Amino acid sequence: MHLLLVVGIALAIAVVGFALQNNAPVTVDLALWSFEGSLALVLLLAMGLGVIIAGLMSAPSMIKIRWTRSRLRSQVSRLERDKIMLERRIVELEAELEKLAPRPVQEEPERYLGLKSLFIGGPEKPKE
Repeated sequence: MHLLLVVGIALAIAVVGFALQNNAPVTVDLALWSFEGSLALVLLLAMGLGVIIAGLMSAPSMIKIRWTRSRLRSQVSRLERDKIMLERRIVELEAELEKLAPRPVQEEPERYLGLKSLFIGGPEKPKE
């Protein structure tokens, strides 16, 4: 903000210096219209008119850029909300998957057949 003020003051000083050095009277004729004034005034009016025309010519693109920026910002915020919602859903589904995941079945250890069944020839294990 202060930089803008300093630049504005410097520009004003430059314009005053320009006007004091170029005070020769000139006449501007345009079709049926005629204007007489100092050279500085004519040049400053022409420059001001050029700035206004340039501003009017660039206004539609500036408006389009602002509209696009606004639309993209709202789209980004919507996508961020969706991302947070999907991250929460992932956590919920992972918790549900953990509940539904099959647990490994612990196999029963082989039973000891005992000495008597070993000597007598009790039930044999099937060969694989």
